[in-house]
Amino acid sequence: MITIPYKAVLPKTMSPIVIIGAGGIVKDAHLPAYKKAGFHVYGIVNRTKAKAEALAEDFAIPHVFDTVAEAVAQAPANTVYDITIMPNQFLETLEALPDGAAVLIQKPMGDYYADSEAILAVCKRKKLVAAINCQLRQAPFVNAARWLIEQGHIGELYDMEVRVTLHTPWELFPHVMVHPRLEILYHSVHYIDLIRSFLGNPKSVYAKTLKHPAKELSSSRTTLLLDYGDTMHAVVNTNHDHDFGPDHQESFIKWEGTKGAIKAKMGLLMDYPHGVPDQFSYCIKSLEGEYKWTDYPIEGSWFPDAFIGSMGSLMRFKIGEIDVLPAAVEDVIYTMAVVEAAYKSSAAGGEKIDDIV
Repeated sequence: MITIPYKAVLPKTMSPIVIIGAGGIVKDAHLPAYKKAGFHVYGIVNRTKAKAEALAEDFAIPHVFDTVAEAVAQAPANTVYDITIMPNQFLETLEALPDGAAVLIQKPMGDYYADSEAILAVCKRKKLVAAINCQLRQAPFVNAARWLIEQGHIGELYDMEVRVTLHTPWELFPHVMVHPRLEILYHSVHYIDLIRSFLGNPKSVYAKTLKHPAKELSSSRTTLLLDYGDTMHAVVNTNHDHDFGPDHQESFIKWEGTKGAIKAKMGLLMDYPHGVPDQFSYCIKSLEGEYKWTDYPIEGSWFPDAFIGSMGSLMRFKIGEIDVLPAAVEDVIYTMAVVEAAYKSSAAGGEKIDDIV
């Protein structure tokens, strides 16, 4: 069995964190991740202060602020800000931060591409060291796959697939489930960003996002084909409406190369929010063409461990430990361009059969 390094590298010097927002994702992912990594959360602020106070008590956060301005005024000079609120509040919040500050911004980077451009412009003008929390890029099983691919173990990559077939209880996300761009903007954006982190920017995208006939959601199933030319197949298939028990649910990322393949089961999304165990497997063909799948034990999962990576890499970049900031706003603007292109493709539809016959 190959020894695979997959754990996030922590910064040698940790910065204090101020969290802006106190929603479910903070309770379920941000704060458990920071506690596990040993990060120091200096303070938290939320419009409904009682929610911030409750999290402060649960996670021993020493300061609860009434406003973002108060948090900024009282935060240490080297504070990293963690914005976890909805995208329509990003601009005013970024404007309130000190120039040059490090900030991790909740995905998506705006509701529409014009919003993404405005967020990027503010970050550049204020010289913020800013990244979007596209944390799936740094999930432990993704780190493991990336290392195997970068080391050449599965040869030349020619196929990358994400498939999600399960029941998602959208009612757990009341602010999100009513959004007019639900599925791609708030879920498949993870996979678009993930594929970009492996393959770069696609030439174009083919997409169709669909509603369930008995639900009031704007969309709950999507198929995306990202065009990387004649040999690379990169596809995302999501179905959040498979409410038929666990037997045929699926949630995985698969990479195929000329020498082998990798499959990572994302257990977090299945039986949500309880989840089921992940599974990471790889297969490398022998010179004789024989193959055998190997299950590799991975410690940690998407939640909360990937959040250690996104915050830790921001701290490491800020103090000069790494030269490239993963998911920097200057990079994720292209993820948002793909999202925008996907919605345009879905609205335009495919080639009309009537134009042929």
